[in-house]
Amino acid sequence: MKNTRLITSLLISGCMAVSCKKDFLQRNPQTEIIAADYFNSPQDLETYLNKLYDNQAGAPTNDINSDNVNSAGTELENLVHGNISQNNVGGWDDWDQLRNANFMLDNVYRVKGDDRLIRHYTGVARYFRARFYAGKIAAYSDVPWYSTAMSNVDQALYKGRDPRKAVADSVLADLEYAANNVLPADSAKTNGTRVSKYAVLALMSRFCLSEGTFRKYHPELSLQGTASAFLQKAAEASERIMNSGKYSVYTTGKGGEDYRALFVSPTLNGNREIIMWRESSPALGKGNDTHSVLGWTWSLSQSLVYTYLMKDGTPFTSQPDYDKKGFVATFADRDPRLAETVSFPGYSPNNNNIYYVAKPSLGGYDQLKYYPRDPAIRNSWGTNYTALPIYRYAEVLLNYAEAKAELDQLSQADLDKSVNLLRDRVLMPRLNMGTANGTPDPVLKSAYKDVNSANTGVILEIRRERRVELACEGLRQNDVNRWKAGNLLKEAPQGMYVPALGGIDMTGDGVADMAILPNENDSSSIMGLPADVRGRLARFYLVEKGKESNFYLTNGTNGHIAFGSDRTGRGFEEPKYYYRPIPRQQIVLNDNLKQIFGWDK
Repeated sequence: MKNTRLITSLLISGCMAVSCKKDFLQRNPQTEIIAADYFNSPQDLETYLNKLYDNQAGAPTNDINSDNVNSAGTELENLVHGNISQNNVGGWDDWDQLRNANFMLDNVYRVKGDDRLIRHYTGVARYFRARFYAGKIAAYSDVPWYSTAMSNVDQALYKGRDPRKAVADSVLADLEYAANNVLPADSAKTNGTRVSKYAVLALMSRFCLSEGTFRKYHPELSLQGTASAFLQKAAEASERIMNSGKYSVYTTGKGGEDYRALFVSPTLNGNREIIMWRESSPALGKGNDTHSVLGWTWSLSQSLVYTYLMKDGTPFTSQPDYDKKGFVATFADRDPRLAETVSFPGYSPNNNNIYYVAKPSLGGYDQLKYYPRDPAIRNSWGTNYTALPIYRYAEVLLNYAEAKAELDQLSQADLDKSVNLLRDRVLMPRLNMGTANGTPDPVLKSAYKDVNSANTGVILEIRRERRVELACEGLRQNDVNRWKAGNLLKEAPQGMYVPALGGIDMTGDGVADMAILPNENDSSSIMGLPADVRGRLARFYLVEKGKESNFYLTNGTNGHIAFGSDRTGRGFEEPKYYYRPIPRQQIVLNDNLKQIFGWDK
């Protein structure tokens, strides 16, 4: 944390900030590039951009900090329990990413050569700047906008927040330049792992949908009148990709297996659904940690599991006593994407008839999506060699449908060329606009209270489809925030339903695989099981060594798994918790920075 170390040093030495001669936006790049000697040709720009690829956030493989995940010690858990303040929050110190992009943009004028390539690489740098600021806006709303690497220390140290509207307009300007100048994938020396025109458009689609819906549903910004312009841009960017003919939903007729292949394959080169991806291989010396998604420190939430439809297209929540179905029954006759996302009854990690049994201490619904299915490319930390999507055509289709619905421009034809292509892939019934609007799902309507239009039903179903299709891809936190659905984060997450203490079948063979017991000294509830079954049981206790476990059952001896950290409830303060505070030490250093939405208290 370079900036944090700088602040600490200043405070200890008693140095006044006005006398300081170094700042994160002023330092030379780590490679100590001398611009006049280095930026001469388009190839120099290409080489320089490698550091921007290396520094960009990796492809997400989980939805931590959202209502899709049960996990202790996360930012979200600390937030809803009132344990985050300007005095203990992290973040804000990643500005080197921006400085690297701006340093190149400041020096592009030096380059001589093919103007088309110069504009291409300039567009790539502006894409990275836009991606950086899109993340900053999502977290902090108003943020300082820097269009240059800065040569004036005092200006860099003492700049205040710029209004969200101005920063978002600047992000859009960067993306529009990039979309008009970055080359298509087949002309940019790329196999899909580098920024192309269509990767830019995918980010534009994502950012404009996020900004448009955030403005529409958040009156505290006083920007509702400008929401439609961003939603229109989202639809247009999506449609440019759709009309290009370069991308399609990956399907070979295998249903859920085709969906799985997008997240566990050793390469995504040539996959027409993938707009941009991150490569991993021993030859490159690059791997990932995807083995850790399965049963490591989190599991997926009951509310996510309940969102998946039945195979016949009806809501799971319309089933009689749906909230009292055991683990095995919960997976029966469901959308195939459920069993590709959550570890299902009878899953064998090594395909050897040794079945995976989830731990109730995490909730029971362990994440399977992204877990390498082939043991040959599944190893340990940093040595899993699966390809990871950064932008999928599926997301673009969902962005398109949602933007059109929010603009009241959606038609059945729009659904058929977007959402319904995703349902076709997994052999699910198609979404009918008239049916959805005629009978909105009451569970979804209760979850998303602010949706109120002629398209309410179909907007709710698009949100369902987005949650299901994009689960664990790192987008859910922002989705909940932009929809102003903090009520979902206020709800304590839960895991699977446990009908009674004792043995539980987790593999679907009718034989108990684990047991939840009152304590180490009370095994009465499993005494009726055969001795060999009792001997194999994985045992978990509500009270262990005289202390309450980290999980409990909502009704005492039965009910849904819940977590001890939530026994006292959760809170969600609106609108404050849709944003994050700037660390107080940054405010001390720069008194032009001000907290917003009550984070100064």
